Amino acid sequence: MADTLPTLLLVDDEEHSLAAMRMALEDEFDILTAPNADEARRLMQDHFVQVVFCDHRMPGTTGVEFLTEVRETWPDTVRIIITGYTESSDMITAINEAGIYQFLTKPWHPDHLMMVAKNAADLFRLAREHDRMSLEMRYLSRSVEIKLEVQRKALREGLGFDTVLRAANSPMNAVVEQARQFATFDVPVILTGEPGTGKRLLARAMHYSSLRSDKPYFEFDCSSVDDDILEVELFGARRGAVPGLVAHKMGLFQKADRSTLYLSGVADLSPRLQLLLLRAARDGAFRPLGGHEILHSQVRLLIGADRDLRAEVERGKFNSELYYALSKVSLTVPPLRERSDDLAILAQTFLFEAADRHGKPVSGLSDDAILFLAGYDWPGNMRELENEMTHMLIFSQDAILGPELISRHILQASPLPESETAVDQVLVGSGTLKDRVELIEMRILRETLTRLKWNKSRAAAELGLSRVGLRAKIERYGLIEPKRQTATVKEED
Repeated sequence: MADTLPTLLLVDDEEHSLAAMRMALEDEFDILTAPNADEARRLMQDHFVQVVFCDHRMPGTTGVEFLTEVRETWPDTVRIIITGYTESSDMITAINEAGIYQFLTKPWHPDHLMMVAKNAADLFRLAREHDRMSLEMRYLSRSVEIKLEVQRKALREGLGFDTVLRAANSPMNAVVEQARQFATFDVPVILTGEPGTGKRLLARAMHYSSLRSDKPYFEFDCSSVDDDILEVELFGARRGAVPGLVAHKMGLFQKADRSTLYLSGVADLSPRLQLLLLRAARDGAFRPLGGHEILHSQVRLLIGADRDLRAEVERGKFNSELYYALSKVSLTVPPLRERSDDLAILAQTFLFEAADRHGKPVSGLSDDAILFLAGYDWPGNMRELENEMTHMLIFSQDAILGPELISRHILQASPLPESETAVDQVLVGSGTLKDRVELIEMRILRETLTRLKWNKSRAAAELGLSRVGLRAKIERYGLIEPKRQTATVKEED
């Protein structure tokens, strides 16, 4: 007899959205639908629901509020929120308050929706199997422990260090190996690196490779958050301690008891918040806002910093006791400009993820596009690269994306190809005004020709040159047209 299909509940106040999701998922799931939270509660009581997809913006009860109720009453059900809003504060609040497994942003692609639903059903199955085997361990022999480790390994492989993309010769390999070692020791770790270098991804991988991996993972960005709000988020608050708070609020240190909490932006904490964090980090003790009792929590802290905290201590900007409480071990995450070998795999991955998100299939980047991308410094690191891949996807017309789609500031900033490196080294540094002007002219010529796919007629017209004059400058600077990734018919000059 065929296996019973997993039961999936869709909650959305828009009928057409429910119909579209049902159509995309009904072949693989037993679908229930509800137009509001009240109907959803009734269905949850009457059916064994493994996965819930809930729209965030609904009249009456929001998606976050409903999924928080689901977590309390049906904690095993995997919760997914659908929203058209992607503000980081909304995302963090939703994750921390409702234990949400994943966000799905509108508009979604049917294939992506199906992938998320299948992953959620697999997570539910693994979690149930994990709980079953944990119970058996009280009575059974070593063989049960081996089975449990298999389940933990599956979790590590899905959320562990394999998610940190890198090439064979990447400087990230040494960082990942250090992180693997630190993961098994229950001590705080400081991860230092520029914004967008992947500190959060490493922290998550460390949690899911640790002995705390069977507990939920928590994270919070402390930067640009007012002290009062931050204190409530970290340590909680009693009813009435802040305006509008009608019930006790549990803080992250209480939620993450016996688990892992990743905090970024701690370098910007006020002196008062640094003292509160010191007590929690050193003694595991904290007091909710408006409360009188001291609570205790066994939290493993992972700290993300975009600058050297030791230097901040020397400048008098960071509490020295807090630094030593947090810095049992530390990792330095290199910026993207020092990871040139990783550029291709990161760019292609971000491109395919964007293509999947927006429902616009592509085959990848051309070799010439990767060459130009690899020559840029990427001050915004992986976030900037991810944005650039989305930019290129939007304007793409072909399956293979070429360098003409790259943003102009990247084309102009990229160093010259290898064949011209010697000339570039002569012109930079010390040199006459004429030399420096020629260097600028050479970069403008190369950027324009690349953007216009080496159509010399259009390039000459844009630059105000004759075709003969343009050809002369191309020959003078030794500019060479890159080879095409695919066989195309070149436009007539």
